[in-house]
Amino acid sequence: MVSVQYRKAPEFKFPTAHNDAFAAYRWVRDNATTLKINAQRIAVAGESAGGNLAAAVCMMAKTASVPLPVHQLLVYPIARYDMNTPSYTQYAAAKPLSKPLMEWFFDKYLTSPGDGTNPLISLVNSTNLQGLPPATVINAEIDPLQSEGQEYATKLRSAGVSVTTKVYEGVTHEFFGMATVVPEAKDAQSLAASELKKSFQ
Repeated sequence: MVSVQYRKAPEFKFPTAHNDAFAAYRWVRDNATTLKINAQRIAVAGESAGGNLAAAVCMMAKTASVPLPVHQLLVYPIARYDMNTPSYTQYAAAKPLSKPLMEWFFDKYLTSPGDGTNPLISLVNSTNLQGLPPATVINAEIDPLQSEGQEYATKLRSAGVSVTTKVYEGVTHEFFGMATVVPEAKDAQSLAASELKKSFQ
């Protein structure tokens, strides 16, 4: 397991975090022998902004002709800048993630609204998804990001990518790490682990 740090906004704006995430992926691949890992069995994973970065790393690797990860685990990923979606409308005031909070995050990370249309931010805008790694996309029902996460899963599947996706009912953004008290989180973690294991075989 390699836990990746990246430079944060507002001091470091787009695409700094994306470039840092991709640089970390390349470093792990290039140093696989030193790390005593198999460079052919590397997956990427992340939650929320991290889910966006994990998906973006796959896109960036494809563009740069770098060997792709074997899997992408995307847990309620940020996948669009446009907030006119059903889940943003229904769960605008949700906790812990709300529409105003997402607006604040975008304001701090993006240099201008134009950055928001970049496929690395709005994953759903990408027209070059063919050949990307198999994906597991996990979403929470009570989450402004639910619609875009499911939309991205659908776009991946339409591009011929193998996708496993599930929306967990009755839970909010950030539920994934609460397996000790939230049964849905335990199930989501089991699903994620199972799909990762398949990709490593």
